[in-house]
Amino acid sequence: MLKQPSTPPEIDVDPLAKRLGKDLLTKRRHLQAQHNEGFLGQCRGIWKIENYIDTNRWIERAFKISGLYSRGRRNFLDIQIVENQVSLPHLPAAFEGFRILHMADLHSDLDPDFPDIVIDKLRTIDYDICVNTGDFRNKTRHCFHRSMSATRRIAHSIQRPHFGVLGNHDYIEKVADLEAMGIQMLLNESSAIEKNGHLLWICGVDDPVFYQTHDLHKARQKTGRDDISILLAHAPDVYREAAEHNYDFMLSGHTHGGQVCLPGGIPVFTHCNCPRSMAAGAWQYKQLKGYTSRGTGAGSTAVRFNCPPELTVHTLTRGSFDRPPN
Repeated sequence: MLKQPSTPPEIDVDPLAKRLGKDLLTKRRHLQAQHNEGFLGQCRGIWKIENYIDTNRWIERAFKISGLYSRGRRNFLDIQIVENQVSLPHLPAAFEGFRILHMADLHSDLDPDFPDIVIDKLRTIDYDICVNTGDFRNKTRHCFHRSMSATRRIAHSIQRPHFGVLGNHDYIEKVADLEAMGIQMLLNESSAIEKNGHLLWICGVDDPVFYQTHDLHKARQKTGRDDISILLAHAPDVYREAAEHNYDFMLSGHTHGGQVCLPGGIPVFTHCNCPRSMAAGAWQYKQLKGYTSRGTGAGSTAVRFNCPPELTVHTLTRGSFDRPPN
């Protein structure tokens, strides 16, 4: 029998409707309500097993019985700092060497030791701005306040402009709390960074996976035709649409890189609708450069195998190096 969940708090919907779009906000809140009451699961398929059993608990139990849990948890807490150089031939000289810290899939309520590990790592990184591509909590429904407390601690350790988008684990009601932490949330919106008279646009869309309330056209309405535009989208699934809208660089997460992978980092599951080459690391589709983070945290249970978590620093350059197109 399904538990009676707590419902998200009441919010003033008018500001969010202006930002996200009235129809998309109505769609999102309707899906949230159905999901929160257990009528609609996020798993694919007709039978939503997550509505009937606590899958996270059973997965964790299986790892503990196998004797692999302690090792997997050590891997989960061993966050790697990954450097990625991004060649954008039309990058203004003012932004040469500009460094973007990319966090993804914090799932910050999953493990009590996780926030301190992230904060310690952040102290060692030099960056100009920070972006977060969503999934601030582990559970996909019910109360999200525990994750907000852990996320607040991490956010307060970031002393640079900070941008974010929501993922499929995030309710729209979290936006006010996240923005109070200093994270500028982008709900099919954009924000410009100015240096020496030149602009770099950070554009962000709402969740393209479960809620499918993204609008890539609206997100870059303010950008100039020749301006560099960087797209934050929770999942890489919208890569074709991003290329059609002439975005220069796309940052995503959601896949966790597979989280539990075969030797060599080969994922068993990626949970995304795109080529496996886009499930982790740098990629290119036509003129669009992209990067899919393996995730800073983990989902379901606090283990990782053959797939270390990461904090990624993307350094922008005007160099001419290009990866072969997919």
